[in-house]
Amino acid sequence: MIRRLSQARERGIPEATVARLPLYLRALNGMAERGLATVSSEDLATAAGVNSAKLRKDLSHLGSYGTRGVGYDVEYLVYQISRELGLTQDWAVAIVGVGNLGRALANYGGFVSRGFRVAALLDADPDVVGDHIAGLNVEHIDELEAVIKRRGVSIVVLATPAAAAQQVADRVIAVGVTSILNFAPVVLTVPEGVDIRKVDLSIELQILAFHEQRKTDRMTGGPAMAEEWPEAVDL
Repeated sequence: MIRRLSQARERGIPEATVARLPLYLRALNGMAERGLATVSSEDLATAAGVNSAKLRKDLSHLGSYGTRGVGYDVEYLVYQISRELGLTQDWAVAIVGVGNLGRALANYGGFVSRGFRVAALLDADPDVVGDHIAGLNVEHIDELEAVIKRRGVSIVVLATPAAAAQQVADRVIAVGVTSILNFAPVVLTVPEGVDIRKVDLSIELQILAFHEQRKTDRMTGGPAMAEEWPEAVDL
């Protein structure tokens, strides 16, 4: 998928638009499941959590402008976005690190319906290697390069401890993988041409905590923001 996103950027589709396409696709799939044949830009924008002007501009990059008074054809728009995201083909994924998070990812049933197939599970722990999870045997990390080549892996998911993530990333890049989804709590250094998406749950929780604190402050009347502090008084 990430390679296909790189192609989209090369064709002039803005990065921000690419990031919103999965939101539109998720909303459209829900509408298709409910049997809706068409959707207005306003309704689709609301379902995706964006404003309608931004949505129309985003979809125009795909050559989709809708029909005045009718809106967008749901089925065709699903196809257009899926094609742009590279979801009309099968992407083999390897998960490296089969702890609690890795196991949860391996057992997630939504990958297949979205164009992804977990093709390999790898770990360094001898107590984990050999376990049977989601129809796959966990293989030893020593077999990483061979497994990637043998299974045709295009995307690697890192669910390793932070200390191991950079070394694993270096190894998968050396064997030709250029798309990495990183759950490890560390910033990876990679060469140009390698796409990394980082998922840091602690950062997301901290952002939510910030918003919760702001809401609490508004209700309780404190603490004061810097711009509300009184001017300094000379004593």
